[in-house]
Amino acid sequence: MTEKLNSLETKMMNIESKLENYESRILQLEQKERNAVIFSAGIGVNSPFGPFDTDVTMIYDKTLVNIGNAYSPVTGVFTAPVSGVYFFTIFSHSGGSHTTWLYFYKNNEEILHIHDHKSTDSADNGGNAAFLQLQQGDQVWRGQVGRKAQGSSRPRRGEAGR
Repeated sequence: MTEKLNSLETKMMNIESKLENYESRILQLEQKERNAVIFSAGIGVNSPFGPFDTDVTMIYDKTLVNIGNAYSPVTGVFTAPVSGVYFFTIFSHSGGSHTTWLYFYKNNEEILHIHDHKSTDSADNGGNAAFLQLQQGDQVWRGQVGRKAQGSSRPRRGEAGR
């Protein structure tokens, strides 16, 4: 009888150890899920953007995905909720009869831009991408430079993923 009790006690201790291990894994997965950050947003096909007399931050009228709620559809600004490496892509489509200048900023610093010269084409496309090391609270956004943008542009999509 003592052997049976010892065997059951050993089995119970093993089960408790496995349970603690599973609980730890679940907590790690929950933490990972809380840190998930992805957004995809764009301006509709029939929603031209610009021209402007001043520089403006582009605010997308369609938010397709906003996991982590880091992109504000009110301000057009993405705020990093956690430190990490983020990947951003930007694309534009504009009428060829206008010059297009679109900039991508991190904390008021220009990171990259898209520029298209006035041409006889009926339409032009542009794109760019960057990996950025962001600290919690860093902000990124896309802007159109009013003094240089002489026509409308329709940015298709801006997205970030960590």
